[in-house]
This record gives sequence, C-alpha cells and structure tokens, in this order.
Amino acid sequence: MPRGKQSGVSLSTAQSKPDAPKEYTIGGIKTSGANFLDEDLLLAVSGLNVGGKVKLPYDESIQKAIKNLWKQELFSDVNITIDKFIGDKVFLNIHVEERPRLSRFNFKGIHKGEAQELQKKLSLVKSKVITEATKKESIVRIKKYFEDKGYGNTQVKIKEKKDSIIVNSVILTFDVEVGKKTRINQVNFAGNDHAHEARLKRALKNTKEAGRISLYRADDMSVYSNGEKRSFSKYLKNFGFLSLSKTLDALDPYFRPNFLKSSKFNHQKFTDDKQSVIAYYNTLGYRDASIISDTVYSVANGNVNVDIKVNEGRKYYFGDFKWKGNTKYTDEFLTKLLGIRKGDIYDQELLERRTGSIPDPAGQDIGSLYMDDGYLYFRIDPVEASIVGDTINYEMRITEGNQATIKNVTIEGNDRTNEKVIRRELRTLPGSKFSRQDIIRSQSEIARLGFFDAEKIGIQPKPHPDGTVDINYTVVEKSSDQLQLSMGFGGGVSFYGQIGITFNNFSLRNMFKPKLWDPLPVGDGQRFAVNYSSNGITYNSLNISLTEPWLGGKKPNALTTNFIYSKYSTTSTDPSSSYIRVVGGGVTLSRRVKWPDDNFVLSYGLNYQNYFLKSYSLLTNFTDGYANNLYFKLAIQRYSLDQPTYPRSGSDVSFSFQFTPPYSAFSGTDFTTASEQQRYKWIEYHKYRFKADWYKTLVGNMVFKFSAKMGFMGYYNPDIGLSPFERFQLGGDGLSGQNYFIGRDIISQRGYEIYGNDATIFNKYVAEIRYPFSLSPTSTIYGLAFVDAANAWANFTTYNPFRLNRDVGIGIRMYLPMFGLLGLDYGIGLDRYDPANGVKSIKDMSKITFMLGFEPE
Repeated sequence: MPRGKQSGVSLSTAQSKPDAPKEYTIGGIKTSGANFLDEDLLLAVSGLNVGGKVKLPYDESIQKAIKNLWKQELFSDVNITIDKFIGDKVFLNIHVEERPRLSRFNFKGIHKGEAQELQKKLSLVKSKVITEATKKESIVRIKKYFEDKGYGNTQVKIKEKKDSIIVNSVILTFDVEVGKKTRINQVNFAGNDHAHEARLKRALKNTKEAGRISLYRADDMSVYSNGEKRSFSKYLKNFGFLSLSKTLDALDPYFRPNFLKSSKFNHQKFTDDKQSVIAYYNTLGYRDASIISDTVYSVANGNVNVDIKVNEGRKYYFGDFKWKGNTKYTDEFLTKLLGIRKGDIYDQELLERRTGSIPDPAGQDIGSLYMDDGYLYFRIDPVEASIVGDTINYEMRITEGNQATIKNVTIEGNDRTNEKVIRRELRTLPGSKFSRQDIIRSQSEIARLGFFDAEKIGIQPKPHPDGTVDINYTVVEKSSDQLQLSMGFGGGVSFYGQIGITFNNFSLRNMFKPKLWDPLPVGDGQRFAVNYSSNGITYNSLNISLTEPWLGGKKPNALTTNFIYSKYSTTSTDPSSSYIRVVGGGVTLSRRVKWPDDNFVLSYGLNYQNYFLKSYSLLTNFTDGYANNLYFKLAIQRYSLDQPTYPRSGSDVSFSFQFTPPYSAFSGTDFTTASEQQRYKWIEYHKYRFKADWYKTLVGNMVFKFSAKMGFMGYYNPDIGLSPFERFQLGGDGLSGQNYFIGRDIISQRGYEIYGNDATIFNKYVAEIRYPFSLSPTSTIYGLAFVDAANAWANFTTYNPFRLNRDVGIGIRMYLPMFGLLGLDYGIGLDRYDPANGVKSIKDMSKITFMLGFEPE
C-alpha cells in the first residue's frame, strides 16, 4: 500500500558523529509536524522514552519507533533525526507529516436519493484520516450498491481537493458512472450429461435469464462449448418435440417467459446459487458433483452470459441402514419411518428431511417423533459406514437423551395486549413434556389472534442441566383495529355512505381506565364492531357486535352478541309509503372440541329478527305485515390456517345447519287458504351451508388456494312452501347493499352481475394462485389470478351441478392495519357471451369488483 514519502533514520547533524557505535542516553525528544495528534500520544506510540538507551549511529529501537508510527496509517512521512549531543546524552527530533483529513464528501453522476443512501453505507465521517485503504473501501461499497441494483459495470473515480478553509483537510468527490443495467442474457451449463439444463436453471433461484420473445436467437455461445450452439435441426432429428423439457430447451433462445423475475446479476447471490446446483445434483444421486469452473462475460447486446461447468461424478444409491443408540424405538420401526429402502437413488435432501435435519411441517420424520415426545436433546447423525461400489451404507447414530419438562414460559413484546390473552392460546404449559408440535401449534395460535406480526413471532427454548427447559416467546405488536369508510351510489337513485370500525383487541373491563385506552380500551382480545350506513333518505342501517373469546377466562368458550336495525324504502319521494324495517339480535356460543382433533370449533346460537313490510314489492308473495324469524344455528368448523392475513398452508372448513321450529305443525291453521300475513307471521325453513378453503404453498411464497361453497334451503310444509326470506343471491360484488334488507345470503361471483336472486340452492368453486409483493405488518400486499365456477337454482327440479357459470381474472389485495382489506378484481364472465343480446366482446363480459373491509363470500 503506498504510504507517501518514507524516510529512514537520519543522523545528519552539524556536530561530528562518533566513529564507532556508542551508547547514549536519550536526553530529550521533540516532535514536529503533528497538528492534530497530542505530543504525548505520539511519543507513546513511538516507544521512545527520555532516559532510555540507544546506540548510535544505528539502533533497533529507533527503527521500531518508525514502524510503530507507520502502522497507525496517520502519516504520509515519518523521520527521526538527531538534534544535538550533550556529553553522553542525545536529543532526538520526531518529524511527521500527517495525512489529510476529510472535510466533506459528495457525489457526481447519480440521483439525490442514491447519494443519500450511499452516505449511510460509506464509513466516512468528518475529520476521518483519508488513506488509500479508505478510498478503496469506499469505491468497493459504491460499486456493490449499484451491482445489487443490476448495474455491474459501474465505474467510480475519486477527485481529491484541498479545503481552503480547514487546515490539512480535503474534499472528496466520487464521480460515478453507473452505465447501463447489466442483465443476464444467457446461462449455459457444460458437463451436465444427466441433469437437464432447464432444471439446473431453476435451481439458480437468484440468477435468472432475462425474459425474451424474439425471432432471433439470444447470444447463447458458451466458453465451454467450443463455439457450438443449440441445434434446432438436431432437436427435430431426435424427435425432441415429443418431450416437453426438450421443447422448452429448444425454444429457450427465442422464448423465455421470465418477465416478472429479476434478471440482474449479483456475484454474492450467484455464489449461493452454485451451492443450490450442487444440492440439486445430490438429490439425483450424484454425491460427488462439483462445479469445476464458472465465468461471467459480456456479450454483444451489452448484457452478460453466465457459464458453469460441472463434474457430475458417479451416481450413488442407498444401501443398508444400521441403527445405534436407539432404546425407545426398534430398528424395524425406525427403518419403516425413515422410508428409504436399499437400492433407492441417493438423495441427501431426502435423508435430511426424513431424519429431521430439515424439519417436516407435517411432523412425519424421526426428529419430530422424538421431539414431540419430550426428547429435546435428541440428535441423529447419519454416518457413511462404507461405500461399496455405487452403494452407500449408513450407520444411524442416535443420542436420545432424557425427556425434557417445561419449567417456565415467558412472553416478551406484548406492549398493548394482556399476557393472559397470549398465554391462554399456548399449548406449552409449565410442567408438561416438551413437544415440538405444541410449539408449532402455539405459534400458529398466536398468529391467528391477529394482534402480532406473524412473520416476527419468536420462540426460543432454553434447556437447563436438570432436564427442564424454559420457553421464551417474543412478539411484535401490530395494529389490528379496522376502519371502514365507503361511499357511492345505491339503487341508482341516491348517494350513500358507510362507516364502520372494528376493535379486535378490545377490553370491556378497562372501560373505566383511561390510561389503557388506545383510542378505546384495549388488551383483552375481545372484538367490538360498529357499522352504520345511510343515504339519509331511503335507508339506514346499524349493526353492533361484541365477542368475548374466553367466557369466564378459563376455557376457550367464545360468546358473541349482536344487534341489528335497518330500514329500507323503495322510493325517495315518500319513504314512509313503501319500506321494510328489520330489528333483531342474537347470541352465539362457540367452544373448541378435542374430537376428531383440537382444531375443531362447535358453535350454537339463537337469533331473532322482526320484519315489518309496508307495500314492499321486492319480496315474492309477501308485501305487507309483520314477519318473525326466530332460528337456531349449529355450526362445526375446522380451522388450521398457519396465519390469517396471508395463509400459506392449512384449511378452513365449516358446515352449518340453520333452522326454525316447524310452527305450522302445531298451529292448527289451514295454510292452503291462509293469507300471506298468516303464512309468514312466523317464518319456517331449514338451511344448510358448507364452505371449505384449502391453501398449499407451491414454491417460495406462491400459494394455491381452492375453495368450495354450497348452500341449500328447504321447507317443512308444502302448503306454505319456501320462505321469501333467507334465500341465496348469486353474482355481483357480494357486498350487502339493498338486498341485505330482504334477508338474503349474498354470494359473490366475479365477472357477473347479480343473478339467481331467489335461489334456494347454490354451488361455487374458486381456484386462485397468490403471490405476495409485501408481507410487511404495515401493509400486506399480494396479487392473484383466479378461476371461478358457480351457479344458483330455484329448486331441485332445475338443479344441475355440472352447469356452472365460469369466470377468470386477476386481482390485488392490500391489508392495512387500520383499514383492513382493500381489494380490486377484474373478472371476465366466460359464459356471459351472448351476441344476440349485445354481449360479444371482452369489455361486455368483464366487470371490476371493489372490496373494502372484508372479502365477500
């Protein structure tokens, strides 16, 4: 490293020097040239002391002093000279020239935002000594910053200018030439005789080729292929079109659908990706696979090619498995659970999954078997006992240890939520055996509350020598309250608005403790919701509900109470001349059950609604009078989603049975001649609903969702027939507008207007592919592509489960802490095509759906 002007020991002096080496005592030491460093510090660093002995004309201690000063990298020149002799004393002078210090620094050639980010990344502060190492480090950091953004050809020059105001200070200007973004033109593999190139490219998670649609080939020359390109004629000659993978490989230079993936080149990510290639080879049995060499080079289009040469080595197979150290389970049982037989292709990842080194979410591995039974200290070490030809025999060395008992369970980070709200959800209780499955379930239950960031729930077991273990849970609070505001035009005649607020962490017992209000009392996990909508003229609606999830505080028995009031008029000129008014409420009790497993919840409730109709024409066979709807509802639900906001796995399945008493059976009235007021004074019906949502992770955070919904309503007395209330309405956005006031279950279908308004049967199926853009607790955002199929029928006579209206489309969802769900879907109703009625274009068949606060059914 250049250090400026370097001097040795200078003994030149006006006085004569002795002819032979002679020992002197240092009589004094002066320093010069140091403007910022303290003289005492300089002497201390040099190691020379007044009173010390030196031999002149040469002494090792003086040479060592110079080296010590150079090591500080603070000086551009160091020189020690003799000032004078007095008897046997010598007086020395240490002269240094300090390196310049930083006055300030700036950037040239980049945007203001980039400069602000770089200022935080560079380790430059005012008055810092500027060395060559400091400059090089700054250049490296600037280049890395832009390389991570895809600009691999960034050039940086440093201009150094003396500051005319501050002594011995300089101003640094970083002149940055970013250049064009460097994308990956082509990835080429060589030596891959037994692994298809397309599959190896998929193993490169962060080194992706740029998307391409062109009649001309990409520049796919490889330094390892002796100038040969993919041969399309060879593909045809070898009947490659019979293989999908070979067809995709042949089309690769012309067509790559990678437009949504980043194709910028990053050296560090490329290094990690090379290990992924080796890991993939290991799954194919190539235990000794390695990357011989790789290179990255520019091509004519300004991008880069990445060439990788592999040595696959020999293909191996699993041999015998011998168990050692297992006392709880037999060899035969463990071998069966391992699920690997002699002669199976060697797969390192499979072996790690089956032994538990890579945890299996389903818990079907040997590690989970032991750790779910308290063996926290369990270890398994698969050792290659011998290799015979291409067969690897293993000795499975097990250390079982003792079963651990949970001692203490602590919770941190719950600044707003009472600890009991979290603790009652935990499956890990003090005094119980340690269980990995209980920890996973506890994490899921905490996430399900919705009060904490699901991505930041931490669990840390802390073992003790006495065989006990403490478990520490850490959570990060997030806002779970939701505000719903909407406005628009309802019924085509008037303006309406809606305001609703939901407090998901409400505390009724803290009502009189103002210090615990935020903005209402919080902390007990209760749910309090108020929703009001009105257009000021034709309708008003109020809905209030309160849920206590742990009634009594000892068991997860949830009590929900609700009250509703609504009034809707069919005319704005004289609202009192024609309207429907609804007043009602209900009580529902839910409790967890342990059979078939403890993911089930059983709910039962009693609800009452009183309808009053005056010249109301929107209902079939009933326009005037009172109607009472007293019904019981039983529901069984199994909920196993990993988290509520963006589920990646699990399911939510429910079945409900809603029914009224068969009043007509004991009323004594002849309903064949009864008036509509008599028929519907007490509404009677029985209704069934089924809903199932399944979630499955496809790759990374991409999730597949499948949903099925079904409903049926029947009657007791054929002389009364089907109730005009409680039917199904299919189509539209599924939001409760005016149809809420005529007692409908509203089922949405994207891409369609409302149809099936008086249905008593419906089927609906949904398939979605979801991908998140942000999983931040402050804004969870994901996109989706969907396919729906649904229909509704008036009765069983017309019911045909195979006659469904289909739609396809895309959408986006945003979960904001205060506003809940915001969503938009663009759906195309495929079965809306009807040229005879003017529906013959995509525009005619499509519909945009908005949602706010909740996702419609």
